[in-house]
Amino acid sequence: MSFARLEGTSAHPKGGFGDNINLINNAQPPSYSYGEPSKGGRWHPRNWGRKTRIGAILGAVVLIVIIVTVAVVETKANEYPAYSKLNYSLQDTYSGASFFDNFDYFTGYDPDAGFVHYVDGPGSTAQNLSYASNTSAVIRVDTSNSDASTGRNSVRITSKTQYNNGLFIFDILHTPYGCGTWPALWLTDPANWPMHGEIDVVEAVNTATTGNQMTLHTTNGCTMDGKRKETGKVLTKNCYNGTDDNAGCGVQGAEDTFGEALNANGGGVCTHGDPNGQQLLTLRIKVYAMEWRSDGIRVWFFPRSSIPSDISTGTSPDPSSWGTALADFPDTDCSISSHFKNQSIIANIDLCGSWAGQTSVYEASDCPGTCQNLVATNATAFTNAYWEFSSFKVYQA
Repeated sequence: MSFARLEGTSAHPKGGFGDNINLINNAQPPSYSYGEPSKGGRWHPRNWGRKTRIGAILGAVVLIVIIVTVAVVETKANEYPAYSKLNYSLQDTYSGASFFDNFDYFTGYDPDAGFVHYVDGPGSTAQNLSYASNTSAVIRVDTSNSDASTGRNSVRITSKTQYNNGLFIFDILHTPYGCGTWPALWLTDPANWPMHGEIDVVEAVNTATTGNQMTLHTTNGCTMDGKRKETGKVLTKNCYNGTDDNAGCGVQGAEDTFGEALNANGGGVCTHGDPNGQQLLTLRIKVYAMEWRSDGIRVWFFPRSSIPSDISTGTSPDPSSWGTALADFPDTDCSISSHFKNQSIIANIDLCGSWAGQTSVYEASDCPGTCQNLVATNATAFTNAYWEFSSFKVYQA
């Protein structure tokens, strides 16, 4: 240790060393002045003015709002119904020679402004426009009248039973196609449209080379903006009938999901015997399955070669095991239960009308002349304009 020499003391070791020690013990260290203690400068909140503090608080609030909003949007974008397994049991079967006993024939003015006359049950039977056997049921367009100047005869049937949910299995042998045609297999409540909604399961127009279009039509408040799991191509997302001339929210299937391509793509065969056992009829079957539940509405298409075994056997089909649907309409931004009620199954073949008869749509299929002229004068143009069904089955959980 080094000791500094203190004024007024002796440095000699014999001359009062103890006194020197006392002086050293009482000495104070030198004082170093650094000014006033720091308060953090202008960045410290204590130094902010009133406006700065208010601005900082507002900035923090905005930041929190942004973070919460991003979190909510991200959560919403990933929201998707569970579609958990339901235990379905067979409720109704439409098949065989009694197929049409379960339907009413529509005979009124065509709501879609078609160039068509829908014929009643007795008239359809007399003109061979509807008929059924043990293996299939057919509805078709007239192919005999060469002067249908006010519209050509056709058929539209509506199931007597209405539904509020279910799994619908449609075994289809032939889909209609050809210039001027507008066939559809769909569900709605005709007396309360659009309040009770519409589900188009199988639909196309003219030559149908663009495949099947599956569509929902509703009142306001039903959109398909959220997450979906489907293999089809999304066309539109707003299901409200008041937008885009009632285009609905549609999904397009591949070319082989309707028309000539579908009819040729049987994949395999299903063999039926006639009632007398005299011959075997080989039928090519394709299946459309539509599940309608509170979680959403989904549609699958299966060529004969890939029909799930639980559909073939009819023992409690399980859509949760079928893989990705062709069209998916989840309830994320649409209350399925409130938008769809009391639905009847409808099958029809319209002619021209507000879709097939549009000039741009008609010409896009390379169809000749005008739609109405073709329908009025060319009976043979409708040789392939017929539905043939093996059966409809409705399951409920």
